Amino acid sequence: MRKLHLSYIILATAAILSACSGSQKLDRSQVPVAGPAPKVQIGDYQVFSLDNGLKVIVVENHKLPRVSYQLSVDYDPVMEGEKTGMVSMTGDLLKAGTSNRSKAEIDESIDFIGATLSTSANGIFGSSLKKHSNTLLEIFSDVLNNPSFPAEELEKTRKQTLSGLASAKTSANEISSNIVSAKVYGKDHPYGELQSEETIAAITREDLINHYKTYFRPNISYLVIVGDINLDEAKTQANKYFATWQKSGVPKHTYPKPQVPEGNEVSFVPLAGAVQSVVDITYPVNLSPGAPDAIPSSVMNSILGGGVFSGRLMQNLREDKAYTYGARSSLNADKLVGSFSANASVRNEVTDSSIVQFLYELERMTKEPVADSTVQFVKNSMNGSFARSLESPQTIARFALNIERYGLPKDYYATYLEKLAAVNSQNILDMAKKYIKPSNAYITVVGNKEEVGDKLAVFAASGKVDYYDMYGNVWKDMRPVPAGVTAQTVLDNYIKAIGGVEKLKALKSVSQKGTFAVGPMVLDIVQKTKDNNKMLMTIGQTGMQLVKQVYDGKNASASQMGQKQELDEEMINTMKMQSDILAETHYDIYGISVELKGIDKLDGKDVYVMEVRQKSGKVTTDYFDVVSGLRLQTVGSEESPTGPIPSATIIKSYITVEGISFPSEITQSTGPQVIDIKITEVKLNEKIADSEFKAE
Repeated sequence: MRKLHLSYIILATAAILSACSGSQKLDRSQVPVAGPAPKVQIGDYQVFSLDNGLKVIVVENHKLPRVSYQLSVDYDPVMEGEKTGMVSMTGDLLKAGTSNRSKAEIDESIDFIGATLSTSANGIFGSSLKKHSNTLLEIFSDVLNNPSFPAEELEKTRKQTLSGLASAKTSANEISSNIVSAKVYGKDHPYGELQSEETIAAITREDLINHYKTYFRPNISYLVIVGDINLDEAKTQANKYFATWQKSGVPKHTYPKPQVPEGNEVSFVPLAGAVQSVVDITYPVNLSPGAPDAIPSSVMNSILGGGVFSGRLMQNLREDKAYTYGARSSLNADKLVGSFSANASVRNEVTDSSIVQFLYELERMTKEPVADSTVQFVKNSMNGSFARSLESPQTIARFALNIERYGLPKDYYATYLEKLAAVNSQNILDMAKKYIKPSNAYITVVGNKEEVGDKLAVFAASGKVDYYDMYGNVWKDMRPVPAGVTAQTVLDNYIKAIGGVEKLKALKSVSQKGTFAVGPMVLDIVQKTKDNNKMLMTIGQTGMQLVKQVYDGKNASASQMGQKQELDEEMINTMKMQSDILAETHYDIYGISVELKGIDKLDGKDVYVMEVRQKSGKVTTDYFDVVSGLRLQTVGSEESPTGPIPSATIIKSYITVEGISFPSEITQSTGPQVIDIKITEVKLNEKIADSEFKAE
């Protein structure tokens, strides 16, 4: 589609979600009342080992005739270097085919017995009815022992990964995750390595095979069997399907421990057009799973910001200051290196004020004892959560795996409530002093440089803000445009690049068809324009129309699931522009102003960066290829009940029909939601009746 407006996709997705699921309003005005700490009984499990070193954990649960099998391969994190992404891709492609079965055959066989089978970088999971468990394990063991890593499936996965990376470039949350990893762990640590187009492109089938052969070994693995099965049956199945798995020595890796900075460091990643800032205050911590500090430190973090509603960060930044919809913290244990994080998405104008409040609450935790009543409230809540988790046999399996994997005491979870009950206010203060570092943190912010960036220097011990790109490389500011280049010349070159004014003026009509997926549903999208002043757009499936938008030259209408929708002035104006293929030549008649900001880099290409301001005041940023003149990307935001959500339209390729170019592969994102649109047909100057453009 030429310039498909993101609101169309938002409407379609909203229609699907509203049709497929109900909603329930939660009363967030009241803090839930905590109940008394429950008495719980930890379920039992049994352990045995095969001759090849595979350790098998069995958790019996005979309530339902189902059995699940979780294989966990426990190798040290691996440095991937110039092929970062290879480890996760190996896991993804384990079930993409074996020497005995194609991917289609695997999928069909699993579907036929109503089972599930998934693979990852660290193992395989399968589940089925007990009567089908042997059939499942035949496929499971084939996937484990004989993966073929088909070249065609590798290319499909590569394409999907690259699509995700393209979308991540306009997602403040994804960028924040990248920069946090780079700063906290460093690029010489496996947790600090970042995927890029270059690293994904460099991965070969041989890399996947070598990684699999090196690390997927039984002598470092655990098989957790949960469900309607007894010990003898588990031993029979384990020996039948896993005893032939060959053991071998597996490389061990050690890495330097990341350290907290000597003083607060402020890192900023510019994101053009951002209306919110993603703020993260983070640093590494020395906290291992099951360590003596694990339970009291988790209580401390719950008080600070780990709770859904009651945390101090939430109460301060959301309830009191209204800076954000949610502010939270996490304290994560890890056998290599743990981490602390306090984060929120906040409005541009209160970014610096939000950081003030974050640091205030962190400092407060280290200096003020927490009231006994607050400690007891949080402990009661954690008691309840722990008790509820025991209703799932998978929880018992996870506990058993942790005990075996991390060498925890056998009664670690059985005595959890006793250890939790012993936590007091002094323990909380001790944990805060040990793990909360308000003066030794990486303060990372992703947002609008012009509105936010330079205001943050006050928080840095050095007195300056360090600017980075999304991969943690030093950011280079935009270059000035050459003399004579203006916003209008860039727009004129764009019109020339897609076909030129004369060819576009000669168009009587344009009809485009395409598809995109929302979850399991594949939807059809059709857009027609006529005489540069009429537009029709529909989204749906055969026999079901989800969204319809029409502009007939004077009036506009929109419907969703057959219900008429109200249109504001901005949406009507956008629909008018959709009908006008020459809109860029006369933006002024739509009340649009543009400003050329400079030349930047996008995917290795020089691009003109242009700020586009709508009549309503809404601002987006367009990126035009300096060489080809084509529009490559538009970023901005969409309004939602929780505030602005980052949005982006990425044009991956164009198709040329009769000398005129149209976008053919488009990725659109709204927050975490991403869709890929593929244009399958473009027809020019076909006869379209005016009646098709009737606004209702």
